[in-house]
Amino acid sequence: MAWHALKLSFSVGMMATVIVVLSGTAFGWLLARSRFRGRELLDALLMLPLVLPPTVTGYYLIVLLGRRGLLGGLLHEMTGWSIPFSWTACVIAASVVALPLMVRAARSAFESIDARQLLAAASLGHGTGSIFLRIALPLARRGLATGAVLSFARAIGEFGATLLLAGNIAGRTQTLPLAIYEAFQMGDDRAALTLSIVLTVVSLIAMGLIARLGNRR
Repeated sequence: MAWHALKLSFSVGMMATVIVVLSGTAFGWLLARSRFRGRELLDALLMLPLVLPPTVTGYYLIVLLGRRGLLGGLLHEMTGWSIPFSWTACVIAASVVALPLMVRAARSAFESIDARQLLAAASLGHGTGSIFLRIALPLARRGLATGAVLSFARAIGEFGATLLLAGNIAGRTQTLPLAIYEAFQMGDDRAALTLSIVLTVVSLIAMGLIARLGNRR
């Protein structure tokens, strides 16, 4: 069972990281290089999962995506499928709580780029898409990589939002943090300690990668 929880956590973490890197990079670029009404409100909304208790984030996800939720109810009526208590729910919960880290890292990376380089590219005939792909992304790659590593570490360590949206179903939605919680509740200190060490090692590796990326800057 512990092996399944470990495997599920890494699968969820990888999928959530892909989602977060793509969406977080886009949001980071938008916030760093665009000026529009509601910009700060959008930034505040994206940062909310970073400051809210994970259980509150999970509750909001239930309200939005639950079988009777604003979007989840419509989805269930149309397809007969519901998101809660599924692998998809684990990925969504992990993505939501990890997204602020990626947005913040991406925004900082894009804001650190000398605007004159982007203006020079535009003067040479590059469009917005070309500037983003050929100029901005390569210059911001280390900041984006840092955000991706942080997001992965946060995703595999997610507990509260996952518990509310996906539940703690052994062999189905029980991720590593949930397995630690269950082992502790059942008095299985050896299993709880072993799984905690695994998560700690992953976190240390993530911090080591971030430090290495920082030293290369």
